Amino acid sequence: MVFSPSPLLTVTVESRPDGASDIHLHAGGQGMWIARLLAVLGLDARLCGPFGGETGAVLTALVEREGVLVRSAGGTADAGGYVHDRRGGERVEIATAPAPPLPRHELDELYNVALVEGLDADVAVLAGPDDTDVLPTDTYRRLAGDLTSNGAWVVADLSGEYMEAAVAGGVAVLKVSHEDLVEHGHARSDEPDELMAVGERLAREGTETVVVSRADQPALVLAHGSWLELRMPRFTLVDHHGAGDSMTAGIAAGLARGADLLDALRLGAAAGALNTTRHGLATGERDLIERLARRVEVRPFEHETTD
Repeated sequence: MVFSPSPLLTVTVESRPDGASDIHLHAGGQGMWIARLLAVLGLDARLCGPFGGETGAVLTALVEREGVLVRSAGGTADAGGYVHDRRGGERVEIATAPAPPLPRHELDELYNVALVEGLDADVAVLAGPDDTDVLPTDTYRRLAGDLTSNGAWVVADLSGEYMEAAVAGGVAVLKVSHEDLVEHGHARSDEPDELMAVGERLAREGTETVVVSRADQPALVLAHGSWLELRMPRFTLVDHHGAGDSMTAGIAAGLARGADLLDALRLGAAAGALNTTRHGLATGERDLIERLARRVEVRPFEHETTD
């Protein structure tokens, strides 16, 4: 189960080789990107979110075309979305419609759907909203707590107040980027000591495993009281967007398959790294991701020292 409180309709304009334009419609938002790669990795992914209005109808068709099952909380408000122009090689934002706040009754329905689906799932993944006004922060504390206390395995990919709320409820794995930890004031810098201090606090407050992604540097992992790092081959960057969501999906997929934590971390690292070599958010091929995972090295983290 993937909790996705604000799915997005994305429209991207690309250039054809002959100079004409191509227009692509996709389902987007963090939850969808995670669910998409879970489906690629062979999982039965169920996306729980509000799919109301005209955009909701279009989104439902686009999501299910990706092999992901929609579990809609209903509602009448249109979902959010954006239009990007990539004909020049870079993403240029043309227009954005923010995800609307969820009314109380719709939020209650979404919570119930996610709770029951999460309890039935091998792994429940909590993705963040597209806008801070979409739902109350405490929703994540309640949902993480209700799922965890009833035996569900919760993986969260969140930042800021939403991260803190989910941790207070209790999660098995928290994935967060070093940029988010610095941006939201949890860490003063991206130095390993700063990131590790935050990770250790989060572990004390309710997280079994903390994964801190660090862009082109090896991810740091706090598991069973020890710090590890994920090392793998480096590739030429094409687009970093979606790499973190791919990593989360890979970890969740490994755990859902019954893999041990280290193998799940390898799968996540491979999914994230391979995503940076291609256009498209949280995309890839299962066979290639699984083969690349064999090249990921998990080893104890050691500070580099200089004489």
